[in-house]
Amino acid sequence: MTSRSVAVSVVLPAYNEAGTIQHAVEATLETLASFLPDGRFEVIVAEDGCNDRTPEIASELAADDERIRHVHSDERLGRGGALEYAFRAADGETLVYFDTDLATDMRHLEELVEAVHSGEYDIATGSRRMHGRKVDRPASRDIPSTGFNRLVRLCLRSELHDHQCGFKAFDREALFSILEDVEDAHWFWDTEVLVRAQRAGYRIKEFPVDWTPREDTKVDLIRDVVGMGSQIARTWWQLSVQPRFTRRRSVVAGALLTLVALALMTVYLDPEAVLTEMAAADPVLVAVAGGIYVLSWPLRGLRYRDILERLGYHERVGFLTGAVFISQTGNLVFPARGGDAVRAYVVKARRGIPYPSGFASLAVERVFDLLTIAALAGTVFVGLALTGATGDLQAALFGSGPEAQQSGRVAVTVAAVVGVAAFLALGAIIASARRDTNYVRTALSRLSSDSYADYVARLLERFVGDVQTVANDRRAFVTVGTTSVLVWTLDVLVAVVVLAAFGVDVAPATLLVVGFFAVSVGNLAKVLPLTPGGIGLYEGAFTVLVVALTPLSAPVALGAAVVDHAIKNIVTVVGGLASMIVLNVSLTTAVEESAGVSDSNPEPDAEVSTSGN
Repeated sequence: MTSRSVAVSVVLPAYNEAGTIQHAVEATLETLASFLPDGRFEVIVAEDGCNDRTPEIASELAADDERIRHVHSDERLGRGGALEYAFRAADGETLVYFDTDLATDMRHLEELVEAVHSGEYDIATGSRRMHGRKVDRPASRDIPSTGFNRLVRLCLRSELHDHQCGFKAFDREALFSILEDVEDAHWFWDTEVLVRAQRAGYRIKEFPVDWTPREDTKVDLIRDVVGMGSQIARTWWQLSVQPRFTRRRSVVAGALLTLVALALMTVYLDPEAVLTEMAAADPVLVAVAGGIYVLSWPLRGLRYRDILERLGYHERVGFLTGAVFISQTGNLVFPARGGDAVRAYVVKARRGIPYPSGFASLAVERVFDLLTIAALAGTVFVGLALTGATGDLQAALFGSGPEAQQSGRVAVTVAAVVGVAAFLALGAIIASARRDTNYVRTALSRLSSDSYADYVARLLERFVGDVQTVANDRRAFVTVGTTSVLVWTLDVLVAVVVLAAFGVDVAPATLLVVGFFAVSVGNLAKVLPLTPGGIGLYEGAFTVLVVALTPLSAPVALGAAVVDHAIKNIVTVVGGLASMIVLNVSLTTAVEESAGVSDSNPEPDAEVSTSGN
């Protein structure tokens, strides 16, 4: 038979269906033959990286009957991915699929096919939730299904009742026009296709079907809660929110949120105190401090470039510096380092770097930051201990004192915990990289038995693998580590110059040592995401250490801390705003980070086994 003679292609998605695939194929052929002429239909087994005898059985069936074809994938594509790949290999203008367990009564197949084949509808789908159907569904499946479909109808404005019924038919041209925008490759694929089809104005027929489950399933934590929930949110954002953001609106939103960052500074810091202390300081040295801090940003972009290069992505330092500026500005607005999601979005949207790699690169950067400042703080502390200069420090930390000193003690305690955690985390990353045990997949298998867990596991494995790639590479470790030391040395010099701007009478060497210790501990303290930008924790740690290790008074130390942190935040905000304008990125796009779980992997090698073609 020629491909032009085929009008209807039925795809049977198969993952480890050795026990059911032959019966499903035979029942499908028999039913199709009852209402379609011979030679006008084909049955395609979309075998999705199986590890049982399904591939062998499918190949044997294809060899024995020219109406059967076998589409094979060497690795898991996911249900939606396998269907899409098979549909592209199909010859028919009417594309049909249903589950191999034949839960839907096959007497409905003719109505399904003819609804689209006749040209009356573009899409047809069975429904287990409409009046007139007969369904034997246990509560373990009915309750989550009801909740899911209500969420889809409410959030995505769908008029359909049952989005996940595995019994659908599509007009080829209509389906492929929709698939250009469909991102999910797994269980949400059906829903996304139907929702996007409704938005595009395609004619959809939903009709009741009799349905009997062949096996019971339970609510799956990863697939049903994490997977489906995130996909509903992602699709809602793309269809309902994202189209409203023009370039002008994005820039305005970014500017407004940047102003929010500045406003938040006044919540945690007394604006009068900031202005008073800045007025008392030498303006020339304050300006010099700001210039030094500006110089650290290209180094941050260079370090980020080196990290991404180890992961296989080559980008310009200028672009990456802008991305770092934007994300750090976001961290001034959002607590819990919410700005990091913005950077992952920027490199994904502007350069196509997948979300797992984007977040992995961020994790690597954070690890090196923590290691560097922890090492600096630890080195200075050892030096102070050897010189016997820690007595005053112990008295400041553990003795009684005013509230400012008490907050400083809390900050120093947080810094110590974070520093130890950083070294432990690095050790765990390197140790796991040298072991064959797959801890990610083992942990997920305890939470989920569904195939969607494989997809989530692949994302997490990619993330962990990317982190390990840099952490376990000696050359990369030295390169990125050296840049990190330079970045934080400039950060310390800013604080030292600010202290000098207050006219303090302290030896330069002592000032430098105290500066390294106070800035390092202060930055370790603000890692704990209690406030946007860590404002408050940094000042507390900086003040108590400077007072304990120098003859400077608390007001002077606090004033220096305030000015130091203010300079750094202002430079960050100005650079972030400029980068948002240049790259046309708004902080509100951080929400779109949730779409990262739907990135498809590159199409794997596949082959089609047929007979008679």
